[in-house]
Parts: sequence; structure tokens; C-alpha cells
Amino acid sequence: MVIKKSILTYLVIIATSITTMAQSTVYLTREISPEALVRIYKALGVKAQGRVAVKISTGEGTNPNYLKPELISQLVDEVRGTIVECRTAYAGDRMEAADHWKVIHDHGFDSIAPVDLMDEYDEIRIPVRDKTHVKYDIVGGHLANYDFMVALNHFKGHPMGGYGGALKNLSIGCASRNGKAYIHSAGRVQTPENLWEPENISDQDGFLESMAATAQAVADYFNAERGIIYISVMNNMSIDCDCVAEPEPVKLEDYGILASLDPVALDQACVDIINQQKVTAHNDPTDMLARIDQQHGTHTIDWAEHIGLGTKQYKIVNIDE
Repeated sequence: MVIKKSILTYLVIIATSITTMAQSTVYLTREISPEALVRIYKALGVKAQGRVAVKISTGEGTNPNYLKPELISQLVDEVRGTIVECRTAYAGDRMEAADHWKVIHDHGFDSIAPVDLMDEYDEIRIPVRDKTHVKYDIVGGHLANYDFMVALNHFKGHPMGGYGGALKNLSIGCASRNGKAYIHSAGRVQTPENLWEPENISDQDGFLESMAATAQAVADYFNAERGIIYISVMNNMSIDCDCVAEPEPVKLEDYGILASLDPVALDQACVDIINQQKVTAHNDPTDMLARIDQQHGTHTIDWAEHIGLGTKQYKIVNIDE
């Protein structure tokens, strides 16, 4: 019995060690400020080098929830970055380049740093590892101008993806208009003109899996160069994305900033935080959780782990302590 118990204990120790080794680190600060963004970037221990792209969502013209220039400016300065974006596949304030540039100016992004609309003139194809639905990723052509990416994500809900975070910012966010159509349709169409026909957007899990595959493509692209890091800000969290012109009211209190070298762990941590929120007079996660569940949003995270982009196992390191 002693021998059996010793073997069992040994196996438990090994299993625990393997689980611990598989964990990714997610850094957290409860402070949402320009200074906190710089601190959490430095906590990652990876210096942005070369030509640095800072990928954000500029938000629709009438949407108030996007990450504000005054919040992100110190980080963009710290990494000597260029703010990058792509046009949308739906009709709105950012579908045509001239209109998107107006939103960029009206929202003040061009006042803090250079801005690059990556698919304004062309697009390129980059390889995907997971070819279940898409055979390549179609991204803004100017992606090739950068060595390093800071994926600066606004965590919130999303009408189609359930939630928007690091994985969406990499995939849909870096895709050209045609690339967005390719992802949304799970490889059925490559132009947005007939994208929104029901038969082209009926495969919800296929869409989510295509997002994971193309997120991995962008991560691979930059990891082959000098690197990529992921920072997510949990503020102004409507159940609607910054891409919605008239979003639903924000019902969640601001939480903080999280960062990781693993986008899967980062998105999982953000979703877990929403799941752990309690309903109070000023904080109600009910609608957000319902939106994520309705759209099967966590499947994107599951599939991203399945194809080897990262792990859902993580440990939180609070940099405030």
C-alpha cells in the first residue's frame, strides 16, 4: 500500500507540474489610465522593436465606447508605433477609405500618432495552418510594412462573435474588406457584395473557427518577424462592438487592463472575469453573458486552443500588488 500511495503521489505531482507548465501568464491591473497601459506593457518583458503596428478599432463615427486617444497615447509613444486599422465589410462610417479617414480624424487618432489604413490600396494573402474553412488569410496590404504588432484590444460584446477581444482584433481586425467577407462566410465568399445573404453567414461555428484560424495566421506572421503582444482594456463594455453605430447601453462597471503573450489565455481570462461578476445596482453581466452564449462566442477560444494558438490555462499576475 505504501508503494502504491507513493506512486499515486508521484503521478499527482507530475500531472500538477505539467498543468502548471502549460499555463500562460496574464498580467492584470485594475487601474485604467495611460500610465497603467505603459506599466502593463513593460510587465510583459518584451520590447517592441522595428516598425511597430498598434492595432486598434477606431470605432464607428457615432459609437462612444472605443479606446480613446488620450488613454492610449502614452503607450503608442512608448513603442514608437503607428496606429493601424482596416475598412469594414458592411456599409457604415468606415467602409470607404475617405469616410474611415474622417472617423479617424474626428475621433482624434491622427492627432497622437501616424495612422495607417492598411487595406486602403491593396491586400495580401498570408498562410493559415488550419484550413478547415479558409485556405489563407486576406489582410491589409500594409501589414507587410511592420515587424512587430501591439494588439491593443477593447474587450466588449459583439453582435455576431458574442464577444470581441484579442482573437477578433487579430482576425477580423487585420483582414481587408474581402478578408472580412471570407472569414464571416467561413470561406464561402471573398467579396462583401453578397456576404450578408443568409446562406453565406449561416455557419456560425464555421465563422468562429475561421476567426481562430486567421488570428493564428496573423500571430504566426509577426512571430516569424520580431514578435507580437496582446493588451486588452475592459472598459465601456457594451454587449455591442465598437463597430455598431448605436450600441446598447453599458451595464458593466470598468474592470481593468489585462495583457499576455498568449491571446487565447487573454480572451479566456476576460470572459472568466465577466462570468465572475455579480449583479448589483451598478453592475450587471446578464446581457453580456447571454450575448456570448447566444452566439456560442467561447467556441472561438476553444478552437484557437485546439489548433495550437495558445492555451486556456492561465495564471493571473496582479501588477498592482
